[in-house]
Amino acid sequence: MKDKFFTYIQNLQDTITSKLEEVDGKARFKEDVWKRPEGGGGRTRVIENGNVFEKGGVNISGVHGELPKSMQTYFDVADADFFACGLSLVLHPKNPMVPTVHANWRYFEIYNKQGELVDQWFGGGQDLTPYYLFEEDAVHFHSICKKACDKHNPEFYSKYKKRCDDYFWNTHRNEARGIGGLFFDYCKASEKMKMNDWYNFVSEVGDNFLSSYIPIVTKRKDAEFTKLQREWQEIRRGRYVEFNLVHDKGTLFGLKTNGRIESILMSLPPHVQWRYDHQPSSGSEEAKLLEVLKHPKEWV
Repeated sequence: MKDKFFTYIQNLQDTITSKLEEVDGKARFKEDVWKRPEGGGGRTRVIENGNVFEKGGVNISGVHGELPKSMQTYFDVADADFFACGLSLVLHPKNPMVPTVHANWRYFEIYNKQGELVDQWFGGGQDLTPYYLFEEDAVHFHSICKKACDKHNPEFYSKYKKRCDDYFWNTHRNEARGIGGLFFDYCKASEKMKMNDWYNFVSEVGDNFLSSYIPIVTKRKDAEFTKLQREWQEIRRGRYVEFNLVHDKGTLFGLKTNGRIESILMSLPPHVQWRYDHQPSSGSEEAKLLEVLKHPKEWV
């Protein structure tokens, strides 16, 4: 399974980066192939200063070795080895009318000291972070998520949509990072879902990523915007940074397993503001967004 999934994310990375370069029309991804001293490595691809994308990354990695003590405690295992692979992407567009997007699809294995597989699971998801709320964009993104889920289980969308709303919640701000999408983790074999069934589900979601996001980008990328709207985008990006550094499990896992820092922090936007107690005007488009972030909606 680990070879099968790693091959899948290698191909998916090629598909996604090719399409994003086409949409941007100017910038190209810079690739870094790196190795992790403890075992494994990855392929980082970053795009910057494009016509559409101010900064973005589409990264894959496959790492293995001894599970660090801190993570042994987290997973409640002793003296274990691990293998983890996944694709992680974040795109920060220039235009504040175009939402930031994040996605991740991953696979994990744990072994005892005899090298025997003792646990394995899939995880992942995708979520949208707009700076200005266009409800038809939110409906489109969630509709594609639901369609992918419904092919495998009619209960998946509502279940994983709620988990996404719960996970991407900035507890210290009491607001969501964005308008959600899907979040699933610890997807393990059961009577209903074998590991190959989970593979089919996760790859279904991955294969539908571009159709969930690119139509939104195409529709909004040439929209006019003001200096004040750009400043609002940078202020909201600050909340994005706060979530990633304070709460995000993937970031924390990378930092605790001696991951490649440049790849881990690729998710951070290039221009951000933190204004003291900034509050948008009542009834404004900015205030409309905040209302939805404080009270997640059912979009489909």
